[in-house]
Amino acid sequence: MNLSEYLIGDSLQSFRQYKGLSVKELAEGICSEEELISFEREKAYPSLETLNQLANKMNIDLTYFFNIASKSTINYSTAVMQIINKHKRNWNYKAIYEIVQKELDNPLFQPVMLKQFLVWHQGICVFYLENDFDKAIQILHGALDLTNEKRVNLSEREVEILASIAILYKDMNLYQESISMFKKALNDLEKLPHILESRGKVRILFGLSQALTEVGEFQESLVYCQKGIDICIHEEIQYLFANLHYQSGENHIKLGNKEKGIEFLQKAIYILQLQKNDKFIQIVESEMEKLLNRC
Repeated sequence: MNLSEYLIGDSLQSFRQYKGLSVKELAEGICSEEELISFEREKAYPSLETLNQLANKMNIDLTYFFNIASKSTINYSTAVMQIINKHKRNWNYKAIYEIVQKELDNPLFQPVMLKQFLVWHQGICVFYLENDFDKAIQILHGALDLTNEKRVNLSEREVEILASIAILYKDMNLYQESISMFKKALNDLEKLPHILESRGKVRILFGLSQALTEVGEFQESLVYCQKGIDICIHEEIQYLFANLHYQSGENHIKLGNKEKGIEFLQKAIYILQLQKNDKFIQIVESEMEKLLNRC
């Protein structure tokens, strides 16, 4: 294995700092402090055995470490995960469930991080396809248990699973519980040294803003909407960009700022037109009409 193909140094240092370990603490019993510093600065590379020992000491699965550190990882498992993520963006839970059921017993997906990904999406599918809230929540908590039974110092993946649980609570109209979970997920996410996927944070901000609107906290909801919009602009991503504008418009209208609300709703429709999302345009136009009729 050619370790120069991976961001070994940056990844080692980021994980070490996130786990709150000094160079001396991580190196102890494995290598010298000078060697660890040289690994982090990529002046030298550790042997695979040394790297495995360092990962174990930080309680990090080596497969997960390489997935994070990879400059270009293209393999079967990542391809499957990419397909699942694509279906998730289109709310195609039936397609996701078929893939999950096929791969759960696949030996390639037995490493804990890969298995967790499948169990996570199994829980989501159970809720939306079987309408079984209790079973879905149990499965999602089981996914978290695979890597973090105590729910402390959540990783980016674990934060996303917690956010999925919060979304299910929101969809069951259990808004206060949902808000509490979204805020914990956001707090844990902001503690991480690096965020690999900005869409996860946008998803949390949007879900939180929705739940806050439902309990009448329109001003607070607007704050999180704007944070989500800012990320979309800064990171140049379209994910939930229109949804966040719609949510902002709904909040302004419910606060009595009709003109400002209409401005945001029209922006949402314009964004959807650029995205050629005719189906969602019809939904937004219908909801916009209902909102304005209530004014």
